[in-house]
Amino acid sequence: MAPKSKNATVSDVVYLDSDSDSDDGVGGRGAFRSMASLMENQQVPSTIADAATVAPRETLECRSFWKAGENFVIPNGVTPTASGMVEHARVHPKFLHSNATSHKWAFGAIAELLDNAVDEIQNGATFVKIDKIDIVKDNSPALVFQDDGGGMDPDGLRKCMSLGYSSKKSNTTIGQYGNGFKTSTMRLGADAIVFSRSSRGGKSTQSVGLLSYTFLRKTSQDDVIVPMIDIDISKERPQPIIYGSPEDWAANLQILLKWSPFSTEDELWQQFVEIGTHGTKVIIYNLWLNDEGIYELSFDDDSEDIRLQDEGVHDGKRLPPKVLELRSHISYQLRYSLRAYASMLYLEKFENFKIILRGIPVEQFNIADELRYSKIIKYKPYKATMEQATTKIKVGFIKEGPKLAVCGYNVYHKNRLIRVKTCRRGSLIKICSPGVLEANFIEPAHDKQDFERSSLFQRLEARLKKIVHDYWQSHVQVFGYNIYKVPAPAVKSKKITIRDQPPTVNTFNHLPLPSDRISQGGPIIREISLSNATSSRTVAVAAPHLRNSAGLRSNFQPVQLSPQPAATVSEISSQDTENNLIGMSADEISEENMQLFMRCEEYVKKETEMEQTVSNLEKELEETKSKCARLALLVDAKRREMQQV
Repeated sequence: MAPKSKNATVSDVVYLDSDSDSDDGVGGRGAFRSMASLMENQQVPSTIADAATVAPRETLECRSFWKAGENFVIPNGVTPTASGMVEHARVHPKFLHSNATSHKWAFGAIAELLDNAVDEIQNGATFVKIDKIDIVKDNSPALVFQDDGGGMDPDGLRKCMSLGYSSKKSNTTIGQYGNGFKTSTMRLGADAIVFSRSSRGGKSTQSVGLLSYTFLRKTSQDDVIVPMIDIDISKERPQPIIYGSPEDWAANLQILLKWSPFSTEDELWQQFVEIGTHGTKVIIYNLWLNDEGIYELSFDDDSEDIRLQDEGVHDGKRLPPKVLELRSHISYQLRYSLRAYASMLYLEKFENFKIILRGIPVEQFNIADELRYSKIIKYKPYKATMEQATTKIKVGFIKEGPKLAVCGYNVYHKNRLIRVKTCRRGSLIKICSPGVLEANFIEPAHDKQDFERSSLFQRLEARLKKIVHDYWQSHVQVFGYNIYKVPAPAVKSKKITIRDQPPTVNTFNHLPLPSDRISQGGPIIREISLSNATSSRTVAVAAPHLRNSAGLRSNFQPVQLSPQPAATVSEISSQDTENNLIGMSADEISEENMQLFMRCEEYVKKETEMEQTVSNLEKELEETKSKCARLALLVDAKRREMQQV
């Protein structure tokens, strides 16, 4: 594809997965020297060559992913459409970064690229390699993905670089939105170069494409331009596939050498030798840094793994044994270890396919295989269609339980792990009882780290909570817990009567009585309404034996009592709960506990949302104050100016 400059034309690009029918190809490193000499005498127009010679290879000023979209200079005008070209809507380079922010988690972006390789199993792929290489130009690390699938032909590679195009309609393929390659590569690094070799219809080709955020920003492009070259290797002598002119092809090659990790054509063509007869290789370089100025991905902590920084690690602090044991479990490790995450990424184990991480195959792990006292529950989606077959939910106790509190659900979609739903570990009911299911009847979100919040998903989520509760109730004896039945009382009181505390000062004169067991002033009763938590006191009257015909004996002196503080809502609630629990069985108490837990979760969520709202309002307030201050200064300056006139 010809590069776009101020006066250059460019072909449109769209996205397509590889559908190669055969996997034979020819060509090698030595053959491309003659091909390169074929182009060396071509004259490159200066308007196109300028894009390749703007400056030496550079990197972005800001290497932090979450700040890389800031300070983007957007030109006032746009480059006019070249003569003979149809005017079209343009995608500004900043969109590449904005689009990639859908991935909050770097491993989620890596999973997208693994999905592309897994989808190639139907085209004969047997492996995908993930590794780190060092860029010779600046000695910086780069991330490499390579598979031996069918590869992409020139048309397929152009569609791969497009936005939103996907022909993956199979029930077995994971990709469906046509956006994963762009979001994942741009989330991991500023630049990505793709090498692909394929054979289709008796024609063998190899293509190179460069999706470079650095190139687009440094050359001030106002549209997403993807330099790309294609070569026909069907014959003994490789030939460039030219769509526009030889000058366009040569300009694309020069841009690739300028902005890619490779300085010479020999280095460029060597990548195809490593691919073999068919397959795809993606190199992501200029990897993003975190806020501390170090790479998000760590390659040095473990030579056999790629890790993320664990914010839970405290330098120099000794952690309790229980914490260390929990962090050694795969449920914790998958958040920071790519090897752990990749081992659980796919539900069914592959027969003839391997994920090779830094030269060592990843051993697939399914936590459902190690559950003790496991149970399978069938779940049919509400209003399910014929395609939405009944799914099986497997629950059980982890082998380390109850010593190790691991709980929650691993929810898969088309064999791919989408959501790891964890539970609060403080609840005894949910300790060490995880579950696994494949939910193909709900749709994943675009980043494939959660599901769309549809009614089907909400019903499933509610059902899963009930399943884990019911499972615990039916297997509670495994850990030595028993369920006791307590006989319920005949009548449950709806109103609580609480006696006031006796006054500290005698308010009535004592009469000589046989015993002080009877209060001279009589009991003062406080009634509390549970509906509105209000308190009322009866009038203080003497006991019957202290009254005379006039109503009160002469020695009875009523005084005004200071009102006692009304019982708080929490006190009332706790007393009412205690009173109601007397007649409940352990099953009913557990069910009540579950309901209360779910309500607590809702309140925590609402509290978080309200805190975020308050934070946003505070920011708006600060901005408004700042704006008011600036306006006040402006008004003051205008007033002075008018006074001087």
